[in-house]
Amino acid sequence: MIKVTLVGAGGKMGCRLTDNLKDSEYELSYLEISPAGIERLRQRGVEVADPEEVIPAADVVIFAVPDIYIKQIAHAYVPKMKSGAMGICLDPAAPLAGALPDRKDVAYFASHPSHPSVFNWEADEIAHFDYFGGIAARQTIVCALIQGEEKDYELGEALSKTMYAPVTVSHRITLRDMGILEPALSETFCAALVSKMKEAVDLVVAKGVPKQAVYDFFYGHINIELALLFGQLPGGQFSDAAEKAIKIGDKMIFREDWKRVFDDDSIMEQIKAIT
Repeated sequence: MIKVTLVGAGGKMGCRLTDNLKDSEYELSYLEISPAGIERLRQRGVEVADPEEVIPAADVVIFAVPDIYIKQIAHAYVPKMKSGAMGICLDPAAPLAGALPDRKDVAYFASHPSHPSVFNWEADEIAHFDYFGGIAARQTIVCALIQGEEKDYELGEALSKTMYAPVTVSHRITLRDMGILEPALSETFCAALVSKMKEAVDLVVAKGVPKQAVYDFFYGHINIELALLFGQLPGGQFSDAAEKAIKIGDKMIFREDWKRVFDDDSIMEQIKAIT
């Protein structure tokens, strides 16, 4: 069996991975230092291992820890990994920031879930409300081989499909591609926009429109607008009045240089801030 050590196994992301990996085809060892995390693992029927024993024996070490800690943890554990082993990051920020130690004889891999699509149709109630993914809802993932051989990619992708199951499609991209997707697209751009949407909804409620009416109206219009713009309604388009309103909003809301968010130097600034 392939030996996998999950670092940060009792954290938010670590527990999600533990749930999917503990009864899988892989031989798992779990590392966690926080008392709350250790207790969460015990509730799942697993115990914390000794890093001095499991890191040197591991075929794969997964760093399921926040970006700001990956450099410290990687520099503590990677030197102890055996030659030919693989380190997996769950986000591109730390690798792009140069947080991983320079070891030519180990492989590095990154993978990240896309999360279940707003256009998913899930008949099962549990899957329907699995917004994050990794429980019952279908999702895609993105994978990048940072360094290593083709066999390393195959191992990392197979393990990632188990970590994030059920997975429908695994997209092979570069680490740079992954950095454009996150943080630039998904967080710096999309999360900022969605945060402003929530502020706008709160503002409309504050102006006296009944809250439930505001939420129902907003949810419905977001749904149809996404469907129109992203090809879910073939031949669909905004009305003439909506097109005029969009032009007004574009001038009032957005800076002329907003696309700079996706420039390489801007993405590195974002990554440095995160890490």
